[in-house]
Amino acid sequence: MTVLVVMGVSGSGKSTVAARLAERLGWDVQEGDDLHPPANVVKMHSGHPLTDEDRWPWLDAVAAWIRAHVDAGEPGVITCSALRRVYRDRLRRGADDPTVVFVHVTGSRELLAARLAARTGHFMPPGLLDSQLATLEMPDPDENVITLDAAEPPETMVAAVVERLGRAP
Repeated sequence: MTVLVVMGVSGSGKSTVAARLAERLGWDVQEGDDLHPPANVVKMHSGHPLTDEDRWPWLDAVAAWIRAHVDAGEPGVITCSALRRVYRDRLRRGADDPTVVFVHVTGSRELLAARLAARTGHFMPPGLLDSQLATLEMPDPDENVITLDAAEPPETMVAAVVERLGRAP
């Protein structure tokens, strides 16, 4: 049983990769942004980056979703920026490390900025990209992480994850 946490900064393609992974694997999927408290959404929409104090309740909601799936023995895919090691550690809390796999979608600042500029209908303004990049702590190999290049087509990224998980295509 595995829960995939598709992570990365805004504009990396987390939602697309997560949805395609869930479809390919037949697993439950959750958009982590939907678990943000309303105050966080308002704050980000107004162009203000979140503080750790803002993030803890959201990370706890994401962690609860992960734990519920682990406890039920059900695989799943959830998106979460998970920018810092301490955030990722909090998401793993209460779940056996091997059951939680981080899928880090990473790309150049130029690619991410172009995607954010083209995106509509999302509360995260492009102006917060630099704040997210400054906060990002690249995952260490001991964090059970699969790293993907956001410049690759989604199908290629999904195939790479499926292969790493040892699942038949």
